[in-house]
Amino acid sequence: MSVVPVIVSHGGKRYNIELDTSGTGEVFKYQLYSLTGVEPERQKILVKGGQLKDETDLSTLNIKPNHKFMMMGTPSSDTLKAPIQKPVFLEDMTEEQRAKQKGAIPAGLQNLGNTCYMNSTLQALRFVPELQEELLRYKAPATPAPSSFMAEYGLGGANIDLTSALRDLYKQMGSTLTGFPPIAFLQTLRTAFPQFAQQARDGRFEQQDAEECWSQIVTQLRQSLKIQSGTNGATATTSFVDKYFAGKTTSILKCDEETQDEPPVESEDTFLKLDCHISGTTNFMRDGILAGLTEKIEKQSPTLGREAVYTKTTRVTRLPKYLTCHFVRFYWKREINKKTKIMRKVTFPFELDATEFCSDALKLKLIPVRDKIRNLRNDAFNRERANKRARRNAPGTEDPNRAANRADNSSVGTALAQMEAEQEAATRALLSSEAPDWEKEISGLVDPEIIKDDGQNATGLYELLGVVTHQGASSDSGHYCSYIKKKGGDGKTWYFFNDDKVTEVTEDKIEGLAGGGESHSALICLYQAVPITAPVKEDA
Repeated sequence: MSVVPVIVSHGGKRYNIELDTSGTGEVFKYQLYSLTGVEPERQKILVKGGQLKDETDLSTLNIKPNHKFMMMGTPSSDTLKAPIQKPVFLEDMTEEQRAKQKGAIPAGLQNLGNTCYMNSTLQALRFVPELQEELLRYKAPATPAPSSFMAEYGLGGANIDLTSALRDLYKQMGSTLTGFPPIAFLQTLRTAFPQFAQQARDGRFEQQDAEECWSQIVTQLRQSLKIQSGTNGATATTSFVDKYFAGKTTSILKCDEETQDEPPVESEDTFLKLDCHISGTTNFMRDGILAGLTEKIEKQSPTLGREAVYTKTTRVTRLPKYLTCHFVRFYWKREINKKTKIMRKVTFPFELDATEFCSDALKLKLIPVRDKIRNLRNDAFNRERANKRARRNAPGTEDPNRAANRADNSSVGTALAQMEAEQEAATRALLSSEAPDWEKEISGLVDPEIIKDDGQNATGLYELLGVVTHQGASSDSGHYCSYIKKKGGDGKTWYFFNDDKVTEVTEDKIEGLAGGGESHSALICLYQAVPITAPVKEDA
């Protein structure tokens, strides 16, 4: 008996096997059956010259030690196992239990009278997991206990602060499947910021700007939601918003005229959003943001003793984990004495490379990591696609039409057969190769200062998480909605929040939010930093 150590790849796993080369292909398949659960007749083991047959004498294959085999195929059925817990049927669950089930449609928010601006903002912020976690830890100032009736809708009086009102609202939304009335939060918002309590002559509350609501909520959270952070045993208190939502910039202000005694003035600042300024030539979000980073300012020159034009150039020195991009679509039109909307179509990306907004020093830190992450993500995508192709072509699962086309002796059939053979060879090569170790590949590339700050973006790359939209011609009219990317699944499904109505839409719907008329157009885009860890495949 001659035994050779070999490696078999199947379903993303690797098996180290002692192979008896004096046996046949059938014996080898039964050995794999004991490890993988895939029946021998459903196995497709690829060897030189084609597939391994049951009657093949393994000694004729001249197998060398550590030879790599690739096996494709799936079990005909899963082994039945007794449930660990007694099953609970959906119809027997409470509404709160159903709301917490994986895949449940999240709750909407009732419109309490021109409050869509607030509802769309709250839905977008709700899908930031770090915010949810910190709100649960937040301890509100002591207040008198509300009555049971008031507590049912979160009503506890105007002395409740906005952060605790947000915490309670999100908790209540997580326990229902129906549109929840955000009465308490609205009351607190209008108490904290009276601008949102403005009423028309007929007594109805006026429509407001969702961006202003977003900014006020985030600013309030910045002041009240504090967290403990630090490394090497040293902890410090910092603002949640400063850690996860705030970036930093450096600006240089220089006179356009030659002034020897007036050197450029450098300053630093903190930003909570990047503005996309829209002109008659702006077609892409990046162009609008870059335009806003360079501006002309007319002011008194102490050297020239008169008004002069200065150029202010701004660059980002810290990118937060969550980046807010605001489309400056509204401007004050004196002729009609109201805010008017810029209708121009401006597209935005699903993946944003923000390194071009950064200072040269920050670019040097981010670009090597960015390029490595792009290569690793591309490899992971190709492997996932190869796995799907392998499962699709496994024995017993092949499309009869494809088999018929391959058997066609015409030139077209021959070309199809050759193309499929090349694809299969590429699939075998990719799946038999070892997947890269992300931690090893990235180790040493990330700047030590960025590693210490987990609220910072380490790559400069972002993925689109949510979009707040406006439909209409002015900020004080029309309708606001929001679109949030659904976690897991195919990665191309989004939730559409239209007040209390929540539905699922496909990715092409998001592509249509660039504007160009009075239909839904992006007002706020919320981006999340691309992680530097290997992707985990989640079920829908």
